[in-house]
Amino acid sequence: MAGSARGEKDVASALSEVSERSFFASPPLARLPSIPVERSPVASEPVAVPAESIELNAHRQPVRRFGRLRALTLSGLRADATKAVATELDRGAAFLLVPVLLAVGAIVYFSLDAEPDWRALLAATVALAVLTWGVRSRHAAFLCVAAMLLCSVGMLAGKVETWRASTAMLGSEVSTRLTGQVVSIDDMANGRVRLTLDVVSTERPTLRYQPERVRLSARKVPQGLTAGSTITGLVRLLPPTGPVRPDSYDYSFESYFDGIGASGFFLSGPQASAPAPMSLASRITAAIERARDGIADHVRETVGGPEGEIAAALIVGVRAGIPETINEAMRKTGIYHIISISGLHMALVAGTVMALMRGAFALFPGFASRRPTKKYAAAAALFAIAAYLLISGAVVAAERSFIMLAVMLAAVLFDRAALTMRNLAISAIVVIALSPHEVVGPSFQLSFAATAALIGAYAGWGDYRASRQAAAYTRGRSWPGTLLHRFAVMMAGLAATSIIAGGATALFAIWHFQRVAPLSLFANLAVMPIVSILVMPFAVFASLLMPVGLDGPFLYVMGKGLSAMIAMSAWIATLSPLDAVGLVSASSVVLMTIALVIATMTTTWLRLAAIPVAAAGLLTVAQVQTPDVLISEDARLVATPVGGGRLAVNRSRPNAFTIDNWLRALDAETIAKPDPKAFKTAPERLEVVGPPGTPFRCTDDLCVARHISGKVVAQAKSAIAARPACAFADVVVIDDATASDPCRRASIVVITKRQLARSGSAAVFFAPGAAGSVPQVRFAVEKDYRPWHVQRQFSREARGMEPYKRKGRSIPISPEPGPLAGG
Repeated sequence: MAGSARGEKDVASALSEVSERSFFASPPLARLPSIPVERSPVASEPVAVPAESIELNAHRQPVRRFGRLRALTLSGLRADATKAVATELDRGAAFLLVPVLLAVGAIVYFSLDAEPDWRALLAATVALAVLTWGVRSRHAAFLCVAAMLLCSVGMLAGKVETWRASTAMLGSEVSTRLTGQVVSIDDMANGRVRLTLDVVSTERPTLRYQPERVRLSARKVPQGLTAGSTITGLVRLLPPTGPVRPDSYDYSFESYFDGIGASGFFLSGPQASAPAPMSLASRITAAIERARDGIADHVRETVGGPEGEIAAALIVGVRAGIPETINEAMRKTGIYHIISISGLHMALVAGTVMALMRGAFALFPGFASRRPTKKYAAAAALFAIAAYLLISGAVVAAERSFIMLAVMLAAVLFDRAALTMRNLAISAIVVIALSPHEVVGPSFQLSFAATAALIGAYAGWGDYRASRQAAAYTRGRSWPGTLLHRFAVMMAGLAATSIIAGGATALFAIWHFQRVAPLSLFANLAVMPIVSILVMPFAVFASLLMPVGLDGPFLYVMGKGLSAMIAMSAWIATLSPLDAVGLVSASSVVLMTIALVIATMTTTWLRLAAIPVAAAGLLTVAQVQTPDVLISEDARLVATPVGGGRLAVNRSRPNAFTIDNWLRALDAETIAKPDPKAFKTAPERLEVVGPPGTPFRCTDDLCVARHISGKVVAQAKSAIAARPACAFADVVVIDDATASDPCRRASIVVITKRQLARSGSAAVFFAPGAAGSVPQVRFAVEKDYRPWHVQRQFSREARGMEPYKRKGRSIPISPEPGPLAGG
């Protein structure tokens, strides 16, 4: 009986490791591994019997990897396609498409120009649900209507999340005395401290529409300040900023769903204040945050230097203190994913804990032979990754990885097969249900694209290997040969992983960040063995032993591994060519996404349909119109290309973040700063502006430059200062909210600070080869406001008013009364 029980456990263990694709391949038995069974009740060990020897199907068909078209005719192609689609549906493709359709609905909702009425969305969803039930007996109609229903559900989920957030956002700049409770504390690399505060009160002036949560920076903070403390001080609050250019990431959108209603800095203080009452949820959150801060401080002190900052980022997800030079080197070499807690870290944590547990159980063979130690190890790993998720801040990539690994570990607990692509679908459904707005962000797209590509590629490779006879095991290999073979296999796996994940995420990275990492393969091959062997396992050991104070040696080894990683990334970054690639078309991103879905979710010859779709996506990459002029939303910064990889700007010290984004978007390498002494007086003739490609030349109140096309761009501080430019300029930007059009000519585009305050940053496009044509302007925030943009209409600039004046200076100390604005 005991031997029989062991045999049953071995069968269950073997089945739990089978991929879902092995159940669907043809013939089915050719994909199954050898299953150990007991041939004789007196045998001491089970005998391995090849699965092929078991006759479950007497009429097996030959192996068909991608299918075969029966005839090169329309009817034959239709019949084969119908059969392939039916096969995909039988294999669960419909379930895999559920998160895709939900994501499509969420993207459509967040891309709308105006906020839809929730009653219309709810009515459409209910109607589609009823219709789906009504056509359930008609297979094709049912699938089509169900797809529309899922898209509608995705839109409704986005609407519900928007309503649930309802973040009160500041409408204009204001200085006030603020009292708030500390939510989190981040030590910045520049020496400042960033505080996230829940606002308790404001005074002098009291804000009638004050935000509930703000993010402020300070030079120093009181000693002993922790999460949950109450502080007060004079602060300068700024409304959330919009996109730095049209079609770029909207930071007010991010702030809205993060609950951040304003940002800014302390003018004085902060100082400790009397504690304010806290809810139970706030106390729990504060306790977790204090634990994170304590662990981060301990790791920084033990490891030291930038290695300590990276170690703290890997263990508790605190990344604010990493020097920007190191961040930039890792971005340029394509290894920044190591810093972001994601599947790699979760898998290494779970694998390390399971290996430790099973190794410990192996020391007690009597107990291990009677108990399901694999399940015990899986339960311990599940608990470990749950704690890791909690302590690391629960970012999107970590949530996705936790859900996937939790499903896989639960499968081990219940003796079930781990359906990896289905795990990915389940995790995507959960993330979309909880945070639909993440679908339009880079973290969700990069994370799921890379994971889907890896799962699909390795599942396809598993199918290929399973269709061939297994190679005979070489028993005569020496131990050096064995080590060399394993190292070669590991490096080949790393190279394949880097190529597959990099290829799947390249276009998304270009779309969001306008950059690529041409040496990412080389960098990952050099760095990943260090991370997998010296960094993350020792991080796990240090975390487990930290409560008893024995983590020092492990953190030391981890720090040495991080030193090697930093040195390698810095060296490779110096070899890497310029990583800015400019803009790509949205249609290309959509086509490549469709190709990725087809390639990763199909198992028949239908996956070949991804090839023409991907080809179309690559052919349309460059079909995008590049702006000729970019204007910041505060009207202070204007930039235009002047040839030679240079971007002319009108300020000697432009905002570094904005300029970096503009350089990458316009595929420029350097900035051409203005000549402040080019004109003694304002220019009144075109001849003094210079030839095409002339950078900005400035007086005190007016700057003019000439685009490489010959068009003239001017930026003035007032309408009076802009009048001379009306004689020759094609675009005039006026940094004055009270100004009107001083040129009054249809051929000249005049953009005032009031327009930019209401509609965000702007991009100007010159018509190629059309002399005398009027430039086209596109703003970042057009048409009706969405909830994360409503605050824009309440600033003084948006209403065409001057800033408040104080002691002879124009300082906006308090906005006019209005919804979501202080005052």
